[in-house]
Amino acid sequence: MRELDLILGRFADARIGDLSDRDLTAFEALLDATDQDVLAWITGAEPVAAEHDSPLFAAIVAFHAGAHDEP
Repeated sequence: MRELDLILGRFADARIGDLSDRDLTAFEALLDATDQDVLAWITGAEPVAAEHDSPLFAAIVAFHAGAHDEP
């Protein structure tokens, strides 16, 4: 899904070098989830699945929210 590719791609471009091994593992697991689910979690349309509810996921959501505040 293009929208999700943009969200996760921008996050990865900006933060991938700062992620711990645990965060990288969580990011890879998130990539294995269905695009529709991940997009619904990020946008708040659905609660995030427990196995993906992590500090990394919160960082992705916050990063995405901040990107929307830009002019």
